[in-house]
Amino acid sequence: MSTALAPSPVYRANRTRLTELNQRELERFAARTGKSKALLDRARKVMPAGTPMSWMAGYYMHPQLYVAGGEGARFFDVDGNAYVDMNVADLSATLGYGIPAVEEAMVRQFRNGAHYLLPTEDAVEAADSLGRLMGLPFWQFTLAASGANTEIMRIARHITGRRKLIVFEGKYHGHIEETLVKFDGERVVPEYQGLSGRRPEDTIILPFNDLDAVAAALESREVALVLTEPALTNCSLVLPDPGYLGGLRRITAETGTMLCIDESHTFSFAYGGLTRLWKLESDFITLGKGFGSGLAFAAYGMTDAIGDHVEKHLDILHRRPGIGLGGTLYGNALSMACARAVLEDVLTEDAFNRTSALGSRMADGIDAICRDLDLPCRAFRIGPRSGLCLAPELPRNYAEARLSMDLDMLDARRVFMANRGYWDCIVSAGPQASFAHGKEDIDGYVDLMHEFMNNIR
Repeated sequence: MSTALAPSPVYRANRTRLTELNQRELERFAARTGKSKALLDRARKVMPAGTPMSWMAGYYMHPQLYVAGGEGARFFDVDGNAYVDMNVADLSATLGYGIPAVEEAMVRQFRNGAHYLLPTEDAVEAADSLGRLMGLPFWQFTLAASGANTEIMRIARHITGRRKLIVFEGKYHGHIEETLVKFDGERVVPEYQGLSGRRPEDTIILPFNDLDAVAAALESREVALVLTEPALTNCSLVLPDPGYLGGLRRITAETGTMLCIDESHTFSFAYGGLTRLWKLESDFITLGKGFGSGLAFAAYGMTDAIGDHVEKHLDILHRRPGIGLGGTLYGNALSMACARAVLEDVLTEDAFNRTSALGSRMADGIDAICRDLDLPCRAFRIGPRSGLCLAPELPRNYAEARLSMDLDMLDARRVFMANRGYWDCIVSAGPQASFAHGKEDIDGYVDLMHEFMNNIR
């Protein structure tokens, strides 16, 4: 996340009070996490920044925290402090921690073998369940949504004979060179250092909710795939305008362009994701993150016609070149056992209805804070997801959404919450109610949000 994000011009907290509060809370946090500090001293000798993955350090401006375990809606650090998790591991642990049905499936399968490079019955059952739930008949499995989206792009290019890709400002579709790009005002350029720089010309970046821009970009018939979330969830939250997603399907179909709905985040918003809730039509659907509740598996669905095409062009099969799909550990027996357990025993319609009610409770509480403190703000809300929009109107695109991404405020709020037993969301996504949260967890979060916002007025 870029550190260039600025405070909102609509709501600007008292920066003096914010800075003073943050300093006090950082000192308190450091005093509570001495064992984490000791682990960090050791870890920095063997891992860059002391973490096994860069995001674990880069997301946070407070001293590094190390986790000992978790249960339900909470995790515990190595000092014994407990945290109600409102970040849910950047939406990858939306089912909660220590899920009995998943634990049982994992232990049973691991004892019998984690992977054979051959399919199991669990894979058949999982794919069948996904087809009934999501409306697309054919499925493939990977280890992360990044891998799923990579394969979707390859399939779309092979079928259409085209090279280019459309994504939308504010997107995140995984660590893929084609999507790790941004528009600098003149052209598409790499978003991060270390990228080859050869991919930007293949990617077109457009503003979300602008059908005219999409139609104009597709006129040349050079675009293989439009890749989008049904609602943007990695830049706070941007909902589609009425008719936008239907218009996107119509325009792509008319121009022979394929459409992928990336539900890596939004699958957790409703039973069957936003695809089922909003009756969306697409060529592909991507699932990941919360689908596995932190486990390394993801999936993507496709239409009958695409499934038939893929079967005819499998890599290696018949000793002739095919589409470059698959990976040694993709679709492994352990992942498939867990996927089946999640789909059959955890992701029930009642469970989704319950988390949506908790999300509404959180959003109602945030709206009440804005009224009580006379803030020109409002709550984001969709299913279990909420958050504080630092403007009186909800954003329609990334340019508007980034105004609610006040890094200084989020950094201070995170450490303030942590010192009081809550783990807050990252700046770009959340907070979100998980399957493990209760009403008391949501009410406690709202109470702390009220206290924090009152302190920085």
